[in-house]
Amino acid sequence: MYVSGKNVAIEILNNDQKVYKAFISNKFREKNIILELQKRNISIEYVDKFYLDKIDKSNHQGIILDVPDFKYSNIEEIIKTENPFIVMLDHLEDPHNFGAIIRTCEAAGVDGIIIPKDRSVEVNGTVMKTSAGALTNMSICTVTNLNSTIKSLKKKGFWVIGSDMDNSAVYSEVDYNIPLVLVIGSEGEGMSRLVKESCDIIVNIPMKGKINSLNASVAAGILIYKVIEKRN
Repeated sequence: MYVSGKNVAIEILNNDQKVYKAFISNKFREKNIILELQKRNISIEYVDKFYLDKIDKSNHQGIILDVPDFKYSNIEEIIKTENPFIVMLDHLEDPHNFGAIIRTCEAAGVDGIIIPKDRSVEVNGTVMKTSAGALTNMSICTVTNLNSTIKSLKKKGFWVIGSDMDNSAVYSEVDYNIPLVLVIGSEGEGMSRLVKESCDIIVNIPMKGKINSLNASVAAGILIYKVIEKRN
């Protein structure tokens, strides 16, 4: 997997993650990153911007690292705490939203994130970069079927709370001090029908402007920190 950007490179090196190779612009001036790569005997190939652009068309900032693919966790690894808080993403598609949600989850101390294996964004270089390095400290689990996973988690004592504007409670008026799965729907469709029907509680974020929805990562951030506030 290719990941790019100075901050991502620093985070990967600080966490002593494996790096196969570094592709660096001939004009790259971050000597501390270069010295760290050299200290670890990581192969460095100095190339021009055109070469880097072919690997990554986004703002790579003059450095791209070839790293192992992300290692997903299993569910048992993310429900070990006494009062677990898990975020489930119902077929999210935008890697930038995913990266932003990972960053919020890591900052808030969420135990893990569950995503479906099919028809969903996966961890890639864009997600890594958008998460600003938070991905290295976040457990993410992929499952075959979200609805089956919800049923399994309920048997373990979890409550499942989803977000939707219709037939729902105001998000600030709910007790979140329980083993919890918070479901965030996809950008265009929201929660799928079966997942919504499986939720114990549906909450909404009141909208006072002319628009009737928020960006998925913004909505996730509001809800996640309300959960943390209610638990403290």
